[in-house]
Amino acid sequence: MPNTTHRSHSHYTGIYPGNLFMIVAPSGAGKSTLVNALLAEDPAIRLSVSYTTRDPRPAETNGVQYHFVSVDEFMERREKGEFLESAEVHGNYYATSKLWIADQMQQGHDVLLEIDWQGAQQVKKQFRNAVEIFILPPSLDALEDRLKKRGQDSEKVIVRRLLAAGSEMAHASEAKYVVINENFERARTELHCLVAATRLRFTSQYARNEQLFVDLGIHVSPQQ
Repeated sequence: MPNTTHRSHSHYTGIYPGNLFMIVAPSGAGKSTLVNALLAEDPAIRLSVSYTTRDPRPAETNGVQYHFVSVDEFMERREKGEFLESAEVHGNYYATSKLWIADQMQQGHDVLLEIDWQGAQQVKKQFRNAVEIFILPPSLDALEDRLKKRGQDSEKVIVRRLLAAGSEMAHASEAKYVVINENFERARTELHCLVAATRLRFTSQYARNEQLFVDLGIHVSPQQ
């Protein structure tokens, strides 16, 4: 169990015992498949369920993949300041719950966000230790092929997603890490390794085990 003596420390530094992972990728890069595999292997990670105004896809359940809400409800929640970030993507609105994430991380749980690059920029302004991992396809041809095989979108929507992919992937340089999803098993392993390494960062270890660090004479400044 995480050490609970870290609470005052996180209050002053903005560092929590739990880590925040942001998985960013263009549609069709295999983000959801990789995330599902990671969550199945590592139940300690809590998936943040975003709010969206888009219609549910087949087999999607409200409150599981997304909280599906109307535009009016979305705007009302945003006005109340409930969202950490919000963005319009492909004609639909998406947002992340700010209070839920902070509470989970304060309790020592790691949280994972499936998010677009615009949202990631907003999140990093409020959670400076958030780790952005960008998932890239091996080629544009592979991306198009995956979108078509998915069978969820019309040809018009696929064309729009492909046009948007170039500008989205241009922001990969803003991420801390990049995983190229050419071979699924290799990409899955790389993603798992990045999560494990993040948990071993000094700030993460200190927040989880503050009393041990103090007993060993190891201290951290409020700026660290």
